[in-house]
Formats: sequence, structure tokens, C-alpha cells
Amino acid sequence: MQVRIGVQFVPRELVVETRQSAEEVQRAVTDALAEERGVLVLNDTKGGRVVIPADRIGYLEIGEDEGRSVGFGGTQYT
Repeated sequence: MQVRIGVQFVPRELVVETRQSAEEVQRAVTDALAEERGVLVLNDTKGGRVVIPADRIGYLEIGEDEGRSVGFGGTQYT
């Protein structure tokens, strides 16, 4: 799943590929925003982590998993 994150005062959005579900990402954001000095932590597909201060999140776009086209025929493999 791809998550795009707009961070205040950062000109480019962050793009994170994660194995977390949309519900897990949404819960992590909600929990981070509920804490006074909360941080959003997402695990990427390569074993790394992205850590963002919750009060600096401008927006979050959660994309659903979809098959990727391979080759000229547009065959989708998942």
C-alpha cells in the first residue's frame, strides 16, 4: 500500500510503501494526533521506519493495493 504524507514546511510530500493495512495506518495517525507530542511511525516495505511529528502532518493520502501492469499487454500480476 502506498501512503503519501504532506508535512508542513516541507516542499515535497513523503511517499511510503508499507505492508500495513489502511485501517492500521489510519489508527496510527489517530493515535499520534491524540497524544500531546505524538509521532506517526510507519514501517516501510524495506524494513525501515518513517517517523513524523504528528503536529506537522498536513495531509495523508492512503492508496489501496492494486496490481501493477507488466509488459505491453497490460497484464496485471499481484
